[in-house]
Amino acid sequence: MAIVKVIEVIASSEKSIEDALQSAVTEVSKTIHNVDSIFVKDIKAHVKDGKITTYGLICKVSFRIDK
Repeated sequence: MAIVKVIEVIASSEKSIEDALQSAVTEVSKTIHNVDSIFVKDIKAHVKDGKITTYGLICKVSFRIDK
């Protein structure tokens, strides 16, 4: 039986939601191994002068614990 742990992370990007999501995976993968999935819990965007300046995500990252 695999043991899976879930952590919550916040990621952002000036480019896109997809870029913010990839940034979350990239950063988490630097210190955590066996990442299985990422669930986007919340999305928000900061707006200035009628234009989106930053995309933000709150994500839940699931990974398997080594035995």
